[in-house]
Amino acid sequence: MDLGLKGKVVVITGAAGLKGSIGETMLQQLANEGAIPAIIDRNDRGFGYAEELQAKGIDALFCKTDVTNPDEIESAIATIVEKYKKIDVVINNVGVNDGAGLDSSYEEFMNSLKLNMVSYFLVVKNALPYLKASKGNILNIGSKVGLTGQGGTSGYAASKGGVLGLTREWAVDLIKDSIRVNAIIIAESWTPAYDAWIKTLENGEEKLKSIVKKIPLENRMTTPEEIGNQALFTISNKASHTTGQFITVDGGYVNLDRSLLTE
Repeated sequence: MDLGLKGKVVVITGAAGLKGSIGETMLQQLANEGAIPAIIDRNDRGFGYAEELQAKGIDALFCKTDVTNPDEIESAIATIVEKYKKIDVVINNVGVNDGAGLDSSYEEFMNSLKLNMVSYFLVVKNALPYLKASKGNILNIGSKVGLTGQGGTSGYAASKGGVLGLTREWAVDLIKDSIRVNAIIIAESWTPAYDAWIKTLENGEEKLKSIVKKIPLENRMTTPEEIGNQALFTISNKASHTTGQFITVDGGYVNLDRSLLTE
């Protein structure tokens, strides 16, 4: 399906993760659709990803940015607009489950909020004049933790709950500008970070089997490609009357009746 993303300038944060991460997967999918990805991330991998795409004849830009720094975000958006003269879409994808819990310091809790939620606000705030001009849209990447809690991660849970609140608030604020705002909620997705976490556990394989067993649809984890497919459809004009929505891409993990899991 041609999603009509060719030539669209898509600002995507957190897209310089490891190969196979959700952000990097979305980056490759955007490029395959002919979109112009503008990556905002603090990791130098972004330079390599942009160069790889450019070597294939695909326009792409990397702005190395600490998204907890308002000045760096402002500079990144300015750089993107200077080159492309427009922004069509913002995908806020940054997310680090950093374990800032009740035993953490005030500074650690606030740093978690800055990374996982405040950065979303700052990217949108700076991109907004250009989104209004293009009648573009915003997609926030959320987490089940913002709905269900997890334990031991107050900063991340508060941030991801706040991201859902911002999604609905912005959808209301921007409806007069024909700007759609939606969120994707992710639960259990097999990424390099998830793999690394499982390997830190003494009983990692048993834990993984226990988690997978609780995913109703096909008893398997969601792939980054499935999340990316949903993301690209949602930012495209194929979803032109969808706004203010929380789209849960998780094989029914969060919302379906637990009775489905009865053996």
